[in-house]
This record gives sequence, structure tokens and C-alpha cells, in this order.
Amino acid sequence: MEATGVLPFVRGVDLSGNDFKGGYFPENVKAMTSLRWLKLNRTGLCYLPEELAALQKLEHLSVSHNNLTTLHGELSSLPSLRAIVARANSLKNSGVPDDIFKLDDLSVLDLSYNQLTECPRELENAKNMLVLNLSHNSIDTIPNQLFINLTDLLYLDLSENRLESLPPQMRRLVHLQTLVLNGNPLLHAQLRQLPAMTALQTLHLRSTQRTQSNLPTSLEGLSNLADVDLSCNDLTRVPECLYTLPSLCRLNLSSNQITELSLCIDQWVHVETLNLSRNQLTSLPSAICKLSKLKKLYLNSNKLDFDGLPSGIGKLTNLEEFMAANNNLELIPESLCRCPKLRKLVLNKNRLVTLPEAIHFLTKIEVLDVRENPNLVMPPKPVDRATEWYNIDFSLQNQLRLAGASPATVAAAAAGSGPKDPLARKMRLRRRKDSAQDDQAKQVLKGMSDVAQEKNKKQEESTDAQAPGGKVRRWDQGLEKPRLDYSEFFTEDVGQLPGLTIWQIENFVPVLVEEAFHGKFYEADCYIVLKTFLDDSGSLNWEIYYWIGGEATLDKKACSAIHAVNLRNYLGAECRTVREEMGDESEEFLQVFDNDISYIEGGTASGFYTVEDTHYITRMYRVYGKKNIKLEPVPLKGASLDPRNMSGLAACAWSARAMSSTPSPGASMPGAPSARPWPRTDWHSPRLGEEEEGALSTFC
Repeated sequence: MEATGVLPFVRGVDLSGNDFKGGYFPENVKAMTSLRWLKLNRTGLCYLPEELAALQKLEHLSVSHNNLTTLHGELSSLPSLRAIVARANSLKNSGVPDDIFKLDDLSVLDLSYNQLTECPRELENAKNMLVLNLSHNSIDTIPNQLFINLTDLLYLDLSENRLESLPPQMRRLVHLQTLVLNGNPLLHAQLRQLPAMTALQTLHLRSTQRTQSNLPTSLEGLSNLADVDLSCNDLTRVPECLYTLPSLCRLNLSSNQITELSLCIDQWVHVETLNLSRNQLTSLPSAICKLSKLKKLYLNSNKLDFDGLPSGIGKLTNLEEFMAANNNLELIPESLCRCPKLRKLVLNKNRLVTLPEAIHFLTKIEVLDVRENPNLVMPPKPVDRATEWYNIDFSLQNQLRLAGASPATVAAAAAGSGPKDPLARKMRLRRRKDSAQDDQAKQVLKGMSDVAQEKNKKQEESTDAQAPGGKVRRWDQGLEKPRLDYSEFFTEDVGQLPGLTIWQIENFVPVLVEEAFHGKFYEADCYIVLKTFLDDSGSLNWEIYYWIGGEATLDKKACSAIHAVNLRNYLGAECRTVREEMGDESEEFLQVFDNDISYIEGGTASGFYTVEDTHYITRMYRVYGKKNIKLEPVPLKGASLDPRNMSGLAACAWSARAMSSTPSPGASMPGAPSARPWPRTDWHSPRLGEEEEGALSTFC
């Protein structure tokens, strides 16, 4: 390959898994002068190869899982080096050179799983550091000056060390997004620095001796904190500061001593994963049913029984995993089987006797673990009960007998339903006919007779219009369909394959919506929804809906209804188009989207033209002349007011005392058609010195 001249153009090489223990390292690597990244993981290296000095453009170097005891060598001579990953080696304090921290571009340093007992010296000089991982070492203290310069850190992992305190300068890490402190004996650390880290998104404090007294009272300022791990601590209840996190999505409180949950958990409206395993819980509050976005709930190894699970747990419609192994459950609430998205149900090591019959209706279940429940009897699978409705006695006597009525009541009901008298029925009909002799009744009967006769006449005339096979066509089949071309709106393959197709009304025309946006409706738009499926006979069938947004304009509402009918005519479907309005959708429509629709503010532009208001330009004229009145435009300012003449601004006229003869407002205006005079009622003529504030404010 060297002979071909390719090596100088190589940008990255992964040599992981090769054996370089014997000091052999390919010399051709130094010919890769344009190399940007190099991976030497699990290669048995004991020292850094000399060939690295030729890689002046190297940016990323990974030497993990080797036998390195030192990083001394050519690293400091690589000016473009950005990332050094040397985890899982045998590095000690003296093995980390000080000069690598003078590299201007160094932003990633991973020295985890080594033998460091203190932070590398001169580490505070790496002012551009973004990612720092010193986990799984034996570091017992952090220098105070470390975080004075490293203020741009985004990721900091100090887990599994021997830290007993944290420097107060950590409050300067205002850009930090991930902080991992697992496995440190921080009993006396109050963590007062946390509220200042406003950009924090992930906080892991597993096995750090947390109690109610050494946690901040409030974390309300951490509006981005979404992932919190407080497992393996000494908490007896949920810390109050967790209830103030507005964006909390994942919370791990397993392996604590929590005995109860507060009703305040309903504030976790965004929580998707909640782990409460290995605690002392005996019951769950009903407020947990308000966590509408909860997907994973872990309750293993507690003291829960049937009464400890709320009956409304079925309201967790997004629940996918429910684990309650090693508890005291004899039964589970039937509502739990109404969670439509439940995929994993783990109930092993309980005292289960049986399960609800609705367990058979969990269509998405993938894992059902009920092992080590010796008394468990699975419920029988429900049979089809349609045949049970045949040969049912719906008589009054039988229904009264089933309702527990007395024999006398049953006998009286039987006596009251004796044989019918045809003669009495005929007499009743005759009296009813004789009593309907008023004019209005006659007109109604006559109209009905005329309609019936006309219908019979049409049926006799259409005997020749019969369908193949001798069957008479229905009335709707005899209607002539409009001869319209729908090809510019709908393609030929529409409705030919089972599935869902959605159009959005835009500028009077339906526009196809991508599948990724199905179920997401803009409040100011209208949509047409086509569901194609195979009926029992294997033929294509359709359901057509048109959805109206709450803020939709009139043109979109009308076009959605019109094009829904056009779609039905184009497919030749016999179904009707169903109108669905925002916030009042039918259950059939919601089932099309598995009860998962969302509304988004906004919408496309309306197809109507926008009418702009006419803007009038304000002008002022000077009126002069005695016999022949003339107008002359003048600038719109106070200096244009001449005491010898008269001026007009819109419907306001200004006249001066010095005028020898003031032209009358009723005088003819030159240039106007037929010299029509100005209406006197539209004028207001203040004299000189009597100007009104409103009339002169225009000139200010």
C-alpha cells in the first residue's frame, strides 16, 4: 500500500485487537501524515510508539485496555491533538506528563480505570477541556484551583474514587451538563454547588451516603435536569428537592429505605422511568395514576400487596414495563390489564392466586413472568359468547322470574297478556280512521298517497334498468356520477394497499402528509384521513374522515369536506365521509391512531386573498382668489399657513382675519367635476388666534 502512495491521504485507522506486545509496531503508520484519528485499543502496548511523532495532524488518540504505565513520549509534540482516551491501563501519577495540558486544542481526557491517587498536575491549564473522566481510580481530593479555569466543562465523571468533599469552586461550572459522582464517601458534602449548575441535565449520586440532611433543599433552578440517580443511599423518603424539578424524566431511587411516597409525585408530569425497587414500600398513592407519560415502573423487592396498588393504575396509558417481583401480591388490579401498550409484566416471587381474565387481551405483551407463585391458577381464555344469545326467552314472565318477582306478580303478567282479539283490533282501526277527518290529516294522507303512486310508477318504468344476473339496481347505483378528473389531487395507487393515508389542505388543494407526521395535527389546518383495509371477504374497503382544526379558516373547512367526497367518488367507495372536530373526535377515529394524537399550534396559509386597506395621503392646499377660486398644494407644516389666504387640510379649513374676502366653503373647487361645492357640514373654520389643539396638532 505504501508503494501506491495512498498512505499520506488516510484520515483514520483502527488497529485495535492486534498484538504489539513484542515491540513491533508498523512503521508505515508514520507515512500517514494526514491521519486524524488512530485507535490502538487492546493491542498489548506498554509504551507509546515513536511513530506517533510524525502524525502532526492527529486529533483523536485512543489507547484503552492496554498495559501502559506512562504517557510520556511524543504526545506533547502533536499540536492538533484534541482527545486522549487512555482508560483501563496501569497509569500512575508520574505516568501522566504535565506538558500535554499545554496543548491548546485538548478538550477530551479519559484516564478512568487506572491507578491514579491524585488529579494530574497542571490539569487546570487545559482551559479548553470539555470532557473529563477520572472515574475508577483512588483519588481522595480535588484541588480547589482545578475548576477555576475549567469553566467550559460539559461532562465530568469522578465516580468510584475516595472523595469525601468537593471544592466550592465547582459552582463555576455553569455549562456542565453531566455530573457523575457515584461510589464516593461524600457523607459530609452538602452539595451546595448544585443549584448553581443551571445547565445540568444528568446527575448521578448512587452510593454517596445521601440522607435527607445532606441534600439541597431546592433544585428549582435546574430547569433542564432530566436524569437523577439516588440509588443505594440511606433515604427514608423522597427528598423534597426532587419535587421542584420541572423537566424530570428518569428517576432512580432503588435500594434505599423509603417507606411511603408523597402525594406530590403528581408534579412529575414528564417522568417516563421510575425505579423504586428494593425499598420498604407497602402501598402506592393514587397520585401515581396522574403520571400520564410514565413508561417504565419498577417496584421489585418491596412489601406491596393487592391493596397497596391503586385501582386507577389503568390510567397509565403509556405504561410499557411493570415489574413488581418479590412482593406480597395475591392479585393485581384488573385495570392494570387495560394499559394498551404494556409489553413486559414481571410478577415472579409473589403470592399470586390468579390473574384477571383481561390478561388475555394484552395484545402487545412480550414478557409475562409469573414464576415462583406456587398457588397460581391461570384464568381460562374467554370463549366466544355470541352463541349464548340464541334461544333466550325475552318474555315478560321469564324476565320477572329472573328478577326475583313473586309468583303472584308473574301470574298477573301472564294473565294480562291473553290471546289477542282480532275483532277488537279491527274496531280500533275503524275508530282511528273515522277520527282523522280534519283537513290537515287529509292533506297529509293525500300527499303520502301521491308519493307512493309516483314511486310505483317510476319502478314500473325502470324495469328495463336491471343489473347483470337479473337483480334490480339500487337507487344510488342508478345515479349518474359526476364526470370529474381527480388525478391532479389523488394518485392512481391511493387506496389500493391496506394502510393509512393523510392529506393536509393547503391553498384549497389536498397535500400528502408524510408517515412520520401521522397523528400530529395543526390546530389551524384541516386534514383528510383514509384508512384502507381488507374486509371479511378479502376485498378492499375504506373509511374516510375529514378532521377540522379548532382555528381552521372557512376555506379549509369547506375544501376538506369537498375533497373528502371527491376521494370517495374517486375510489368508488360506498362509505360515508365522517366529520371529526378537534377535541371531539370519535372513538373510531382515535383507534385509527391507537389513541395517540397530538395538537400543534399554527397552520398553513389560507387560500383566500388578503385585502389590504387603502392608505390615504394627507395633503394641504392654499385657497386664494376672489372671483375665480384656485387651489395650490403647499407643504404640510405650520409655516405654510399664510394669514392672507385660506388653507384646507382634509375636512378642516383655516382662515385668516387679514383676508379681504374669505372664500365661502360653498364656493366651487377648480378641477372638480361639475364644480360641485364642498359640503358646509364637513367644514370647521377656526379664525386666526382661535385654532383648536386638534386641528394644529398635525403641524407639530
